[in-house]
Amino acid sequence: MRRILRRSYSFRNSMINPAGFHPSQIKFYVVLLPLILFMLLPIVFIISSAFKPLSELFAYPPRFFVVNPTLKNFTDLFGLMSTSGVPVSRYLFNSVLITAASVAASILVSTAAAYALSKKRFKLKKTLFAINTVALMFVPIAVTIPRFLVIVRLHLMDSFLVHILPALAMPVGVFLMKQFTDGVPDEVIEAAQIDGASDLDIYWRIVLPMIKPAIATIAILTFQATWNNADTSALYINNETLKTFAFYLTTLTSTASGANVVAGQGLAAAATLIMFVPNLLMFIFLQSQVMSTMSHSGIK
Repeated sequence: MRRILRRSYSFRNSMINPAGFHPSQIKFYVVLLPLILFMLLPIVFIISSAFKPLSELFAYPPRFFVVNPTLKNFTDLFGLMSTSGVPVSRYLFNSVLITAASVAASILVSTAAAYALSKKRFKLKKTLFAINTVALMFVPIAVTIPRFLVIVRLHLMDSFLVHILPALAMPVGVFLMKQFTDGVPDEVIEAAQIDGASDLDIYWRIVLPMIKPAIATIAILTFQATWNNADTSALYINNETLKTFAFYLTTLTSTASGANVVAGQGLAAAATLIMFVPNLLMFIFLQSQVMSTMSHSGIK
C-alpha cells in the first residue's frame, strides 16, 4: 500500500513539476522571459556605456546600445591612473583587504547573534531582536552624524578599522540569519547537547553547515556595501594610503569631469564597469545559495 501511495505521489509530482520540458511550462516562459530581459537591461547599459565613444555618450536621442565600440575610455582611465601620487595597487590592496575582512567579520557576528537569538533562552531576547528589526528602517545617511561621533570618540580615524567595524552593525544580516536559523530543528541541537556538545561545537559543526545559503546571501550584501563604499574614505580617512579603490575612482572621475566634462563622462562609464564587475561575479558565483535563502528564510 505504501509503495502504491509513493508511486502515486511521485507521478503527481512529476506532472506538476516535470524534470524536463513539458508543454505546460510554456506559460511560465511567456511570462518570465520578458521579465528577465527587462531586468538585464541595466547590466547591458552599464557594459554598453563603458565602450561608447564620446560622440555616442552625448548623442541625441540617446542610444542604448553601443554602435562603434572603443577602448579609449579605459585607456584614458588607466593613463590618468599612472599619474597618481599613490600607486593604484595600494588603493586596490586596501579595498581587497577591507572587503575580505568586513565579509568575514560580518558573517561571524551575524551568525553568532542569530544562533543566540534563535536557539538560546535569556532575558531581553525578544527586545533585542525587536531593536534590530526597527534598525532596518534607518537608511545609512540617517545615522551619519551619530556614526561620526562614535568613530571620533573611539579614536578610529585614519585606520582600517573605521572601514570594517561599521559593517558589523548590519541589521539585515542578523535578521536574515535569525529567520534562517529558526529552521534548524531543535531536536538536532538537543541531541547534540545530550551527547555533550558545547555551544561552540553546535554553532560550528551543526548550525553553520545548515545555514550556508543565508551565509552566502550576507556575504554578497556585505561585499557590495563594502566594495562600493567611497563615503568612509571621504569622511573618516585623511591618510591617502588608507583610502579605497572606490574612493580613488570617484575622485579620479570627478577631477577629470571638473577639467573636461565631456572626457569625464567616458572615464566615469569605464570606472563604473570596473566597480560593477566584481559584484556581478560575486552574485553569479553564489546565486544558487541566494535563491535558496529567499525560499527558506521565512520572509513574508
